[in-house]
Amino acid sequence: MSTETLTDAVVTDLVADATAAPSMHNAQPWLFHYGRRSRTLVLRADFERRMPEADPSTRALHIGCGAALLNLRVSAAHHGLDAVTALLPSPSEPALLASVRLDDRPDTPLGPADEALRALHPAIADRHTSRYPFDEQAIPDDVRARLAAAAGAEGADFAFLTGPHLETVLGLIRDAEGYDRRDPAREAEQEHWTRYTKSDAPVDGIPDYAFGPRDAAERATNRDFAGTAPLVGRSRVLFERRPQLALLSTGGDRPADWLRAGQALERVLLTATLEQVSTSFATQPLEWPDLRWVLREPVHGAGHPQMIIRLGYGPTGPRTPRRPLDRVLTIEP
Repeated sequence: MSTETLTDAVVTDLVADATAAPSMHNAQPWLFHYGRRSRTLVLRADFERRMPEADPSTRALHIGCGAALLNLRVSAAHHGLDAVTALLPSPSEPALLASVRLDDRPDTPLGPADEALRALHPAIADRHTSRYPFDEQAIPDDVRARLAAAAGAEGADFAFLTGPHLETVLGLIRDAEGYDRRDPAREAEQEHWTRYTKSDAPVDGIPDYAFGPRDAAERATNRDFAGTAPLVGRSRVLFERRPQLALLSTGGDRPADWLRAGQALERVLLTATLEQVSTSFATQPLEWPDLRWVLREPVHGAGHPQMIIRLGYGPTGPRTPRRPLDRVLTIEP
């Protein structure tokens, strides 16, 4: 494909795609700065959007920013641009998460790695978190293998949970949800990121139309953003008896690893979207250090758990709001 001229409009398109990524409570904790002379996009963490109760280490914040970075790389490939990426380019600036130099390639076709990224671009607009029940259809082995390969391409491990390990993780999710409900500070923090559309015009957070129904059997793995308060008109339905959960892990557990985990997560989610597989998250036990350690596979488990993903066939979920681009992107000479 031909390279597009790197105009401000193209840069804006790149960042619009980047900000379609998921983030904890849809806080969108990212800021982008583009320098025309250097042709470099810089990704910074917006620490004002951190969650000190549920994410004191900012691990989840970094994962969300890593997901946005993967979308940016996909969008660059779609526009025929090289995206030369460096993670944490200035160790003395913890908010500076990545730099991406954008180079034209007028006469050079995309290589296999960039073609693989480009193929994911249609999924960016279609990927949404689904807090709805899935059916009982098993995800085929070949699809599972492609999802694992997607994570592996970004340096992470991805494995579906089975047998006693699955039962253990389901129990940990229920335990963590209960811990959250008994922690007033965490409940208040979650409520801060909840949006009720009859009174709000949200640009971030989780809107009430995205809560999904309540599980009539009280076994759903999704975080219940309605909390303990009843939501008028919210339905109660049965969710799948045996949710298909996968664990994404990395070898290390430092900010660079969290950014890689975010990129791997988004690559998995985009691949799943192209495969018509819906996804959501079950992050509750990851937010309690004593429970996070137990998430590892008990016999052969290695690495550090970074995300629990629920996958299946069912509704794709609604689009959630995004902050206006003029609040997250600055362009300078």
